[in-house]
Amino acid sequence: MPVVSAGEIELSYERSGSGPPLLLIMGATGTALSWGAPFLDALRQDFETIVYDNRGIGESSRMEEPFTTGQLGQDAAGLLDALEIDTAHVLGISMGGMAAQELALAHPERVRTLTLGCTYCGGEGSSLTSAEVVQRMAEGRTSGDRERAIRSSWEANVSAGFAADADAYAAYHTRALERRVALPVIVAQVQAIAAHDSYARLPGLRTPTLVVHGTDDQIFQVDNGRIVAQRIPGAHLEILEGVGHLFFLEQPQRSAELVREHAAVHA
Repeated sequence: MPVVSAGEIELSYERSGSGPPLLLIMGATGTALSWGAPFLDALRQDFETIVYDNRGIGESSRMEEPFTTGQLGQDAAGLLDALEIDTAHVLGISMGGMAAQELALAHPERVRTLTLGCTYCGGEGSSLTSAEVVQRMAEGRTSGDRERAIRSSWEANVSAGFAADADAYAAYHTRALERRVALPVIVAQVQAIAAHDSYARLPGLRTPTLVVHGTDDQIFQVDNGRIVAQRIPGAHLEILEGVGHLFFLEQPQRSAELVREHAAVHA
């Protein structure tokens, strides 16, 4: 993956497909690989997709100090600048959805449409990951057993039914081993998520917005998606029944279709 200067840091990225630009912002513990081929292949039919590794991951700049979701939003704006893209459709999931909120709030003129998946805005009624799920994933990551760490993350991020899909897990496992995320980076990401609060600012957002959330999301319960959609004027909410946090892995074709339709309506 090539590397460009994006403001104060460097980011490794990949461009592919054809059509209007679509910037994809990944969540915590994920990499540019984490979107999965089926989802990206479906998007590339209609968009020039731009995926990248967040700061501290892969060939992107090493993490030197803690950061905020606001800084992650500025990273995204810096990448658009570096690639000479004035405006783009933007999709952010989980922590990436928080960065996408910050990008759209700070630079609304840069965002054609906004899709926020499995994310959180803070404020009244919002809830972070339960202590039980956090403990389960933390025990996996600190166990010293890489296989246990990957499996515990997988089971927390997808629905129970999808977790039993051996082929889907094998693909997830391969991606996790191919590009690892260091524990200090994950800790900084979790801290950035805990500090995120866009609740009071979202009503000022005028960007056409789609919110997608699965009913079986263990990381951010589905009510978080409902709150995000309620806070953004005119936002459309799409609830995916029986789907976990990584909805785009469980339903790649449907997820790509939602992004495509949202962009087309507001072209």
